[in-house]
Amino acid sequence: MLRRLHHDQPATFEFTPANLAWAKGQMTKYPEGRQASAIIPLLWRAQEQEGWLTRKAIEHVADMLGMAHIRALEVATFYFMFQLQPVGSVAHIQICGTTSCMICGAEDLIRVCKEKIAATPHTLSADGKFSWEEVECLGACTNAPMAQIGKDYYEDLTAESLSRLLDELAAGKLPVPGPQNGRYASEPLKGLTSLKDLESGRTQYNGSVQRAMDLRDGIKRIDGTEVPLLTPWLGGAAKPAKPAKAAEAAAPAPVPAAAEKPKKPRGLKAARKGGADDLKLIKGVGPKLEALLHGLGYFHFDQIAAWGPAEVAWVDDNLEGFKGRVSRDGWVAQARELAEGGKG
Repeated sequence: MLRRLHHDQPATFEFTPANLAWAKGQMTKYPEGRQASAIIPLLWRAQEQEGWLTRKAIEHVADMLGMAHIRALEVATFYFMFQLQPVGSVAHIQICGTTSCMICGAEDLIRVCKEKIAATPHTLSADGKFSWEEVECLGACTNAPMAQIGKDYYEDLTAESLSRLLDELAAGKLPVPGPQNGRYASEPLKGLTSLKDLESGRTQYNGSVQRAMDLRDGIKRIDGTEVPLLTPWLGGAAKPAKPAKAAEAAAPAPVPAAAEKPKKPRGLKAARKGGADDLKLIKGVGPKLEALLHGLGYFHFDQIAAWGPAEVAWVDDNLEGFKGRVSRDGWVAQARELAEGGKG
């Protein structure tokens, strides 16, 4: 299968400070001169932060590791675990289509995805919330058919239960993962036939589902602040890394001081009489982001141009699936130029 980079690419990529520290910690696992060995974990972290691998992210990782861009592109395009196109802002649905799942109803699940998300895989739904694909065996054959949604497994699915899960996710809920037909783990549906003396030691959910319910991060993007950074081979935790020079040169919009709380910018109920400005002229804003901005009440360049640090911080934190994009791509400066009649 030919895998190409997506035609619509953001202008920049930068790890969050915590993810950058994590990435630099991973690089220290390898002997001097062998940092390229960290290519897969760093690409994966970039994908976990953004949802998919952009060209700028691939090149950024290559520069960190001292690799030619083409070498990093070779890795990213070879492994199917790397998503080379935008995924749903809420969740990317991976339907297992291998033998056990296939004979137990995977085709019914794919039909639901085609009807409720998009007719073809790797295509965003109309509202941008979901995408889907068929994948090879995910190793939960006893609980076929099943799907991986974000970081969690949803097993013993039917067309009806998958449809319900998608509705719950779209409504902002995070459904309980694991078996969806009432069984605890992978035992017979009617209950245990042996080892019954172990039933009294059960947690509310089976081990993996209990962990998922405790964390509740199944579809959350990873920004690096979730768990402490541990680098025991260095004798302790790695120190937070300074931003790369290339990122500093991008001159993002100022971040509010610690004492300045994020503040929601004033929005409009609808565009002014002349119609909404084409916000896609701002580099880094595509149709999906434009729709999100409209939903928040922002239709015009002069609205964005007027944002101060506190407003930028609020919008950065409330663009679901695109957090940090305002400051990262310098929207305020671009909007100011466009409002004054420039070309962006």
